[in-house]
Amino acid sequence: MRILFLVFIFSTSVSSRADEGMWLPNLISTMNIDDMQSKGLSLSADDIYNVNKSSLKDAVVALSWGSCTGEIISKEGLLLTNHHCADDLIQFHSTTEKDYLKNGFWAMNKSEELANENLTASILVRIENVTERVFSKINDSNTEDDRRKKIRAVANEISNEISDTSRYTSRLRSFYGGNEFYLFIYETFLDVRLVGAPPSSIGKFGGDTDNWMWPRHTGDFTLLRIYADTNNKPAKYSKENVPYKPKYHFKIQLDGVENNDFTMVYGFPGSTDRYLTSFGVSQALKLKNKTIIDIRSKKLEIMKEGMDKNRETYLKYATKYSSVSNYWKYYIGQNRGLRKLKVLEKKKNQEKGLKKWIHSGGDIKVEKYKNVLPSIENAYKKNEAILISRTYLNEAIFRGPEILYFSYSMQREIKKAIESRNTGLLEELDKRAVNYYKNYDESIDEKMLSAMLEMYYYNVPEYQHPSIFKKIKNQPFSRSLDFDYFASQVFKKSIYSSQNKFSKFIKTPSLYKLSSDPAYQIIESIYSYYTNNISQTRKEVRDELSKNNRLFISALKEMNSSSQFYSNANSTLRLSYGNVKDYVPSDAVHYDYYTTVKGIIEKEDSTNEEFVVPKKLIDLYNDKNFGGYADSDGSLRVNFIDNNDITGGNSGSPVLNAYGELVGTAFDGNWEAMSGDIVYEQGLQRCISVDIRYILFIIDKYADAGYLIDEMTIAESRK
Repeated sequence: MRILFLVFIFSTSVSSRADEGMWLPNLISTMNIDDMQSKGLSLSADDIYNVNKSSLKDAVVALSWGSCTGEIISKEGLLLTNHHCADDLIQFHSTTEKDYLKNGFWAMNKSEELANENLTASILVRIENVTERVFSKINDSNTEDDRRKKIRAVANEISNEISDTSRYTSRLRSFYGGNEFYLFIYETFLDVRLVGAPPSSIGKFGGDTDNWMWPRHTGDFTLLRIYADTNNKPAKYSKENVPYKPKYHFKIQLDGVENNDFTMVYGFPGSTDRYLTSFGVSQALKLKNKTIIDIRSKKLEIMKEGMDKNRETYLKYATKYSSVSNYWKYYIGQNRGLRKLKVLEKKKNQEKGLKKWIHSGGDIKVEKYKNVLPSIENAYKKNEAILISRTYLNEAIFRGPEILYFSYSMQREIKKAIESRNTGLLEELDKRAVNYYKNYDESIDEKMLSAMLEMYYYNVPEYQHPSIFKKIKNQPFSRSLDFDYFASQVFKKSIYSSQNKFSKFIKTPSLYKLSSDPAYQIIESIYSYYTNNISQTRKEVRDELSKNNRLFISALKEMNSSSQFYSNANSTLRLSYGNVKDYVPSDAVHYDYYTTVKGIIEKEDSTNEEFVVPKKLIDLYNDKNFGGYADSDGSLRVNFIDNNDITGGNSGSPVLNAYGELVGTAFDGNWEAMSGDIVYEQGLQRCISVDIRYILFIIDKYADAGYLIDEMTIAESRK
């Protein structure tokens, strides 16, 4: 999912629209509230964001610092988010005997809820504008390095001013490319437990086929619970902890939504690039996206082949496969959208208008902005020479065969433990490795190593090849460029290729064996080459873009000073608002604004794992046993769409009606607007959500976990 920046059409005035933009909640009172209320909102700005009394913001949660969003839906810290946001937790707790991915998981009382190491839930306490404080330390003469150092120093100063650091954390974030700065204070909870999740046949119904598509019929939800100490403060997992008592929790509205109803999404969108120039769009189309698609296609092929062999391997790789697949399809869709919607042409027109404005002003304006676009263009030309190599490093090496990054992450700590003769640390590393190998298959990873090295060799320019490829070319027994053979030898000799080998090494460690490990030598060779030969150019590109993008955004705001602007998403709390909306994706095609459980039955295919429907759900459908969650016509809605502006990180965000009541949970965007991270597509862009009534139906009628609904607050009907 994605979002963030006004599309500038220079022949007309620039203005924000109800369906476009991710807005800082502390600025709603001055920037958006009148527009929101004119569109149907029945709340005040204080109801949405307030630091002196409870407000909607107190029920919105960043999971693991913004990887996904969740919302608090009971007085006992019950938390709702997406199934795909928690599938790694579900997978971690699954075994072939207790297959929670396949069968679902439901704690029938709090003692059965499952703890999750490293899962956190952060609730925003307040936002402060600290732009003046930051700019008192920096100026235009600073290098980008100096600028970053001084900003970090301010962040550290502020952090040291927090009185209760055991409870609160601060994060200083830049906005509008570094033209403004805001401080975010959070309370972060460390004990978050798994409460309930439907089987993947409900939570991921449609799989990769339906991903990013509409119509959808996916029950993409999971229930968690926040725990605190007896003083309601954050604490590490303990049996003594108790359910968190929130300042605010969302009421559940069972009326549903109708076309054109006002809705808003409150969450933590991850990253957008709405201010991307034509040079960046062009490079994404020509090089970056295609390279990522090619690499991920091969990774998916290898994982799928291994996963199809047995259920145990499937469980190990289900979450990894989904993670790779999600943005593999995203980049395919983004390229399609960028071309079909002529985004490159729109960006070029935007820049023509900006040039005209720059040179129509006085000398001060010309002097300040005249080199901005040429400098950005020059930076992208520099970047083009190293982009393929850098992308292969990230996608094929660090995120490719797991043995490489695991060896890299372990090497320094093992060496330190050996040199200091710290047996306790060695034992700790051995224990840490257990979780890694729990979800590891040696045969899949060996094939992955062979394939990624081969793709690297044939796609990265030869003059940018690290020394490891000379070794592959000079293999004995006429094995030159035999990547399968090379990978087999690596796995035969590496201490990292299995848990048994790793544990055996830890018991009898050797610095020589550690430094000569073939898996580590591969990643060390490739990363060292990048560090010594490419990273400096990358730094120059990054600094040049940082400075000139900041000026570019400043120029746009100055040129359109009467307009309301929003900044790119950066995993901070934002609010978007719009309306439930059907749409016309192409000629003679019309998509309605909701789907029903009937569509699940129509898609059912027992021979395709993506479209298997549990027998109990079929029985409930046939019996029309929908409880009180159906429409007046007897149909049970599953998903609905609106034109709220979202992106990755918004997954799991609450979708609220005009009264701030929960009507759904956001989980995806639509295929026709996959360029939405770069340009919001008016008329096409849609947020896909699970209807809250379908969620309650699954909890109540399918899972027989009605006690969870009993702790929720059901709002009075407004019909």
